Amino acid sequence: MGNEQPSNPQDDYKAKETKPQLGERWPHGGFRGGGGWISSDRVISTYDLVEQMHFLYVRVVKARDLPPNPVTGSCDPYVEVKLGNYKGKTKHFDKKVNPEWKQVFAFSKEKIQSSIIEVFVRDKEMVQRDDYLGKVVFDMNEVPTRVPPDSPLAPQWYRLADRRGESKVRGEVMLAVWMGTQADEAFSEAWHADAALVHGEGVHSVRSKVYVSPKLWYLRVNIIEAQDVESMDKTQPPQVFVKAQVGKQVLKTILCQTRTTNPFWNEDLLFVAAEPFEEQLVLTVECKAGPSKDEIAGRLVLPLNTFEKRLDHRAVHSRWFNLERFGFGVLEGDRRHELKFSTRIHLRSCLEGGYHVLDESTMYISDQRPTARQLWKKPVGILEVGILTAQGLVPMKPKDGRKTTDAYCVAKYGLKWVRTRTILDSLSPKWNEQYTWEVYDPCTVITLGVFDNGHLGGNDNSAPGKDSRIGKVRIRLSTLETDRIYTMSYPLLVLQPSGVKKMGDLQLAFRFTCLSLANIIYLYGHPLLPKMHYLHPFTVNQVDSLRYQAMNIVAVRLGRAEPPLHKEVVEYMLDVDSHMWSMRRSKANFFRIVSLFSGVISMSKWLGDVCKWKNPITTILVHLLFCILICYPELILPTMFLYMFLIGIWNYRSRLRQPPHMDTKLSWAEAVISDELDEEFDTFPTSKPENTVKMRYDRLRSVAGRIQTVIGDMATQGERFQALLSWRDPRATSLFIVFCLIAAVILYVTPFKIIALVAALVYLRHPRFRSKMPSPPCNFFRRLPARADSML
Repeated sequence: MGNEQPSNPQDDYKAKETKPQLGERWPHGGFRGGGGWISSDRVISTYDLVEQMHFLYVRVVKARDLPPNPVTGSCDPYVEVKLGNYKGKTKHFDKKVNPEWKQVFAFSKEKIQSSIIEVFVRDKEMVQRDDYLGKVVFDMNEVPTRVPPDSPLAPQWYRLADRRGESKVRGEVMLAVWMGTQADEAFSEAWHADAALVHGEGVHSVRSKVYVSPKLWYLRVNIIEAQDVESMDKTQPPQVFVKAQVGKQVLKTILCQTRTTNPFWNEDLLFVAAEPFEEQLVLTVECKAGPSKDEIAGRLVLPLNTFEKRLDHRAVHSRWFNLERFGFGVLEGDRRHELKFSTRIHLRSCLEGGYHVLDESTMYISDQRPTARQLWKKPVGILEVGILTAQGLVPMKPKDGRKTTDAYCVAKYGLKWVRTRTILDSLSPKWNEQYTWEVYDPCTVITLGVFDNGHLGGNDNSAPGKDSRIGKVRIRLSTLETDRIYTMSYPLLVLQPSGVKKMGDLQLAFRFTCLSLANIIYLYGHPLLPKMHYLHPFTVNQVDSLRYQAMNIVAVRLGRAEPPLHKEVVEYMLDVDSHMWSMRRSKANFFRIVSLFSGVISMSKWLGDVCKWKNPITTILVHLLFCILICYPELILPTMFLYMFLIGIWNYRSRLRQPPHMDTKLSWAEAVISDELDEEFDTFPTSKPENTVKMRYDRLRSVAGRIQTVIGDMATQGERFQALLSWRDPRATSLFIVFCLIAAVILYVTPFKIIALVAALVYLRHPRFRSKMPSPPCNFFRRLPARADSML
């Protein structure tokens, strides 16, 4: 990939363009014996965004007519494939002379150090050494090459030979041996030689896999009212509330303020549910029996698949449900349904298909489609990503007395998650795997994370640990040019308690292909989320709570796959802790706001210099321009738009040619002090000693006090505007309305050109005609009353 080390250490944190050799080559020297890349005459490869890697594949299908052991009279066969120092073994079968394995072994061509491949068939012995049944030997020079889209190589029966290979013995094995690339269908399920040390359950976690996020729904439960609620205390009517639970999500209605046996709420409770629906909605009607004591009056359990699914905001029919009486023992459980008189509850419930269930921040959203597939539009583009290599990774864990890293990469876009295979014991792993996503909106973000596999077993720690974070990359699709192949090296930056640290570089190749430019242009005028989010929006607290629940559900469901995508990986990819307080983030956001106003500030400084006649020529030119616009006011708007057009054309030359990456300066990660970092990495609730918490609390009060003052000042200015006509200060309001009357008369009788010209000349007057004292309008405004004096 060869990119030179940057001379400036700060450049080490920036993304750089690389020039890898992408695409497929013909196995024996280019197109038709030539020495270069494949010709354009050939169909475009689906693996054109990765560097080609060659593997020797050995498919072991089955065996027949194997000789039984003369002592036991049975055969427990398995196959061992040996290539130099690498050995791969199939599972063994008990007492089976015609076993079927259907297993593929892959050996990287770069690591092959032998000219022959040996396939041994052995009989598993429990006590002594495994018995030798026979072998088949292949010459590496005679192995055929398969180039997809060719059909898979047909396996053949081979007679077994003795140890010396001089004579044939009893038994045959069906094999296929060929040379292929990572584009081969057998690649993902193959046993790889570089993972030979992994055994047991860890074997599954080293293979590349594709995962799909569960289909999420919002469940809306409108609890309207209940009837005939009885409490233990018969002397007075009950004070009632309803508790609803779906899985681990628990919500309560407000306590009905009036004591009655027929309480009324009409309150919406919102949950997140995932298909297939495994949880149930459990409702309990509870009566307030004391300050900290509640008693259950009835219970209702409803399967989620019984609820109506709606795609818009049409009305849903409400239903009455009879509650089960609560408090019977196990032996009397059947009597609950025998009661003719029971408490009833009135519900209006549905599964919302018109919303997009947010499981990630809208800042980094990768999918905005509604839940119901009927509402999906056609894709507008294709995103292809080649995950090439990582360079200079930091050792993450001890292994055999030294430190190493077993790295894999996860990419998440839309509902599709991909996970590359784990490259063991390497600080410069080469994956060269390519994946494709359909794009429904270009204003979305793909997230890629690199992790160290902690579930392999065989480490110094006996128990498997968590998968450690190495770094993350985000790419916003709207910043990409269409049909251009980007080959980038992204630094993996992680903020640690010691400060920002570079964990290595991730090298990617990606391309965004536009399917319909008209549809993309059409999307830019439409809202990012489905229309239900705007017609019937959720509150801020509901959005935060529902997103947290959706993240948990996604993490649990992906953790149940085989191999699992572990919770710590899913949470890191979804930025589960992005809402936590951080002094560093607060500073960064403050300076982001300041930078937004930098243009306005520089413009005001320039106007101030014009008014002070620091450059007389510029001031005179401004006077002339203003006089022209006053004489021809119809030129004002066209001139403004022409000016913006020319600025846009001028800025085209300095546009960014690469998608943006993590900015340590923007994140305020370089200037942050150690105590603030320690606070950011503290647990919630805090685990720090009392003195540290006290100091941080005092500091937070100080910062929050300054923020409070600024917000109060902004509110004061707004209230002074309101006070102009609210008669809170009768004399000030009298003066202002008299001024408005005089101004209206003057503006009616005087042409607007004259008014604008006089105002501009007064504003641009020479400094010798200026006073250092505030102007009368400013003095008048500052004297207006605000509501601050009414605050306690």
